[in-house]
This record gives sequence, structure tokens and C-alpha cells, in this order.
Amino acid sequence: MHLFQALLFLLAAMRWGDWKNWRRYYPTILFFIGGDLLKNTILHDHRMWQYQETIFGEKILFGHLVISFLVMAVIYPSTIMIYLGKFPIEKGKRIFWILFWVLIYFILEFINLHFKEINHYYGWNIWWSLIFDFVMFVILWIHHTKPLLAWAFSIM
Repeated sequence: MHLFQALLFLLAAMRWGDWKNWRRYYPTILFFIGGDLLKNTILHDHRMWQYQETIFGEKILFGHLVISFLVMAVIYPSTIMIYLGKFPIEKGKRIFWILFWVLIYFILEFINLHFKEINHYYGWNIWWSLIFDFVMFVILWIHHTKPLLAWAFSIM
């Protein structure tokens, strides 16, 4: 399932990503990946959620770490290339764009929970993920425009 999702994100990025301006998004891609690496390191023994592969690809994606690297290498850059590349200029449309991406991530997590591709621990649930995704997409936009402010918010 994670391979399929990564392929969908990659195809979407090839179709809708702003590839001619990829250098503008590169710092935010690294910020996104770095934040996930930091989270995985700090919470290694106390994960709030953990990926697993159960449908097809369990021989390739045999654990949380490998799946996390797939997500970081394919899904995060693809997300940023589309999310920032198509970010609306009009202020009124920006909230809907953010909510659209929160909905995409929410639906993917719901599907992954249904197929037992992700497990939650220590009181984490899909509603915490919804809040997290909203904050994450706002901070990704802030990072693209004001990186130091995004770092300050992320530390909090």
C-alpha cells in the first residue's frame, strides 16, 4: 500500500508539480524531511504512530524505518512540489488550499488505519493527526516564506 501511495504522489508531482522552480522549494523539502527525521530519532522508543506494510511489498518495505524513508524520499518532495507550486496568491483561497492538503493526508491515514498499514500508540489517534497535519501545512507555508519563523514555531 505504501508503494502504491508513493507512486500516486510521484505521478501527481510529475503532472502538477512546479519542476521548473524546484530550487525554490528545496529548502522546505529539506525542512520537512529533517523534521520527520528528528521526530523519528527523538521518539524512536516511544513512537506515536508506526508504519507497517501488510498488503503487498512487505518483503521490500519490511519496517517502519524503511517505510519512513520511502515517505521522506518520495511523498514529502512530491507534496511540496505541488503544495507550494500551486499555492494560491489570493489570501482567501489559501485556507482552502491548506484544508485540501490536510484532507488528503487525513484520508490517506484513514485508509492506512483501515488496512492496518499504520498503528497509533500512547493515546495518539486520527484526530491528533488531523490537528498535526493542519499545523504542519501552515508551518510548511511559513517556512517557504519566512524560514526562521517556521523554525521557531517548530521548536515550540
